[in-house]
Amino acid sequence: MNQYLNNAVLVMICCLFFIPLQAQNTKEKTDISRSQEAIEYFLEEDAKIKKFFDEAYAYVVFPSIGKGGIGLGGAHGNGIIYKEGSPYGRASVTQASIGFQLGGQSFMEIIFFKDQRAFDNFIEGKLKLGASASAVAITEGAAASAAYNDGVAVFTAVKGGLMYEASVGGQKFKYKPFEG
Repeated sequence: MNQYLNNAVLVMICCLFFIPLQAQNTKEKTDISRSQEAIEYFLEEDAKIKKFFDEAYAYVVFPSIGKGGIGLGGAHGNGIIYKEGSPYGRASVTQASIGFQLGGQSFMEIIFFKDQRAFDNFIEGKLKLGASASAVAITEGAAASAAYNDGVAVFTAVKGGLMYEASVGGQKFKYKPFEG
């Protein structure tokens, strides 16, 4: 009887440890898969964006950022950071805005970092995109004339929803390395 109890306790401990680990690995794989789908979408919409993927020091892909507002607005999304073309870590973006705005929208965003300095600013939480930052809406040929601004290039694509907006705000980012 004692041996059965010991085995049962051992099985419970293993389950408590491995099930959350498995769930985390599954979520990580899903997030990476969603970010890969976003990359494919951007490449299909404008093949010229490939030069940014090829030449950037690193980039972060947010496959879905949801935003909404009525006067005051906010947005949030999670993404995957890539360095040398491989998943490197996680990122989150939070946005706050004020001004004339009404509605809700979902969009994708990719931020390219030209060099290590720009990437380090992002990792250290020093990168904040405000009203002066301009994002390029991805359309055929848009990437051909796009350029880095302070070592950063931003591309967006609307997924759905409708948002009327004449507001001022900014995006703030957080970095989290992969566990394990």
